[in-house]
Amino acid sequence: MLTAARWARALLTSLWERVRIGQGMSRRSVARFVEQIKKDTIMLKRKFVSAIGCAALLLAGCTTTSNSASSSDASKRHSLDASVDNAMSKLYRQVPDSSDLVRQAKGVLVFPSVITAGLVVGASYGQGTLRQGGATTAYYSLAGGSFGWLAGADSEALYVLFMTQESLDKFKASKGWTAGIDASITLVTVGASGKVDTRTIKQPVVGFALTNGGLLANLSLEGSKISRLDL
Repeated sequence: MLTAARWARALLTSLWERVRIGQGMSRRSVARFVEQIKKDTIMLKRKFVSAIGCAALLLAGCTTTSNSASSSDASKRHSLDASVDNAMSKLYRQVPDSSDLVRQAKGVLVFPSVITAGLVVGASYGQGTLRQGGATTAYYSLAGGSFGWLAGADSEALYVLFMTQESLDKFKASKGWTAGIDASITLVTVGASGKVDTRTIKQPVVGFALTNGGLLANLSLEGSKISRLDL
């Protein structure tokens, strides 16, 4: 595509050539010569305007693509936030004491639906959010093996509570946080009275694993990797 400078040079070159050729012509020839110069000028202007139009269309296409990606990310964030809201409500209903524990936490990582492919050995994956003070601050994914997941429970909600500022800061600073390596997650258990066992909450990082049937106690999160999503 020619730039404006190239179009200008092309026009000047054309005019100069015609002036040079037109020296010594008759009055009628000069009139035809001038008319041809006008036509050439109009043609070059049209080509220049067309080139500008094409550039504008290309720019608009890039902007549309960018806007489409932004819209898709916004929709994904909205969907995850809504799912986390539902998961938190579900936790509070099934484990009433959990609300106090969540309020004490410096940050809460929530995966509303962790899907496990394979009942014995397979892979688990889920997406969720990190919340601080009740507000979402980032989005994360969880991936790992399905060892230790309760057979038949192929979808669980997982809640990871950072009870100290130090444990939360280390998590946020990591490029990829792995349970059992960067820190251990102690699963919260509920006693016979339905109350949270306080012996399980005196750790820097604790968690709940919840299905429609209630809390899971025989769950291993060792090796599960949590990574930040670019949303």
